[in-house]
Amino acid sequence: MLTTGDIARLFRQLAETIGAARDELCRLDGVIGDADHGIAMADGFAAASSAIDALSEEATLADQFNAAAKGFLNAVGASSGPLYATAFMRAAKAAGARAEMPMIEAPTLIIAMAEGIRSRGKAEQGEKTMVDVWTPAAAAAEQGMASGLPLREIMTRIRDAATEGAESTKSMVATKGRSARLGERSLGHIDPGAASATIVLNVIAEDWGQRGTA
Repeated sequence: MLTTGDIARLFRQLAETIGAARDELCRLDGVIGDADHGIAMADGFAAASSAIDALSEEATLADQFNAAAKGFLNAVGASSGPLYATAFMRAAKAAGARAEMPMIEAPTLIIAMAEGIRSRGKAEQGEKTMVDVWTPAAAAAEQGMASGLPLREIMTRIRDAATEGAESTKSMVATKGRSARLGERSLGHIDPGAASATIVLNVIAEDWGQRGTA
């Protein structure tokens, strides 16, 4: 089962991993943006994790994701704030007001988060954004569940799809966000939002993949 204790631990891991990648994400963003993406993501996940840790022991999975959404949004005013806040609110709805959920249902949370990001950002694949990572990752989750694959295999496919999605942004010209103003000069560079999304999905997939079908 995926418990509230597991989610709290996952967000602590996300905060730690994104925090460690902060400078590299800022470097990527410095090439085609304002060089602050790493700071925004590190602050957002630190706040989300702290918000979850502040909840009572009676908190549900939905409570945790909603707290993460509020914490992230309060910490990050940049575009990634509303996007991840919406993602976590969609995950809260998918997880429901329960203290645990079957581990095999965990991929539905990734699907929900991806849809939240896509709809809030009004972006599609091919526009050099984090959607180029979240959408193929969600597709891998959906296909894996439909095929009845073991959770470990589904998570491996999610990680592969995320990594390939981020790499694909190198060959795209940005049409959304601040990097869009660079036009053709954005070619050849990984989108920082896609890079951070890959880190997020890798942490989640690594954690849940190790759980097998528990």
